[in-house]
Amino acid sequence: MSERKRRWTRGPTGCGCLSGCGTFIFVFLAGGLLSLFGAVFGLGLSIGIPLTQSNVTVAGSLGTKTKITEGLPTYVRDRLAGNENFINQTGTVTVGPAEGAGILVIGAQEGAPAIDLYIVLR
Repeated sequence: MSERKRRWTRGPTGCGCLSGCGTFIFVFLAGGLLSLFGAVFGLGLSIGIPLTQSNVTVAGSLGTKTKITEGLPTYVRDRLAGNENFINQTGTVTVGPAEGAGILVIGAQEGAPAIDLYIVLR
């Protein structure tokens, strides 16, 4: 039986759905539409870690630059681009008057309930 060398090939190139290019297009279209009306959309989920005072929170906000923090839950607004938790990963994309922000926080969060689903359109 002969042994064949397998050649490594790259997958398809281009803009993926959740890559930087896809995020840019989403913020440009959806965030631009929301910024025309001066609105912001926010979505978040927080779950408490058993036997600790910590939570795992994933939240995102999309809309006008000036109101982007209003789309986040109150207990993570001050943690956007902060470093006071075990894990705090923040990402933002700005396109003209529109901005999108996403945050993952693992650690103690004052005011965070045990389980929370946060949806807002302002």
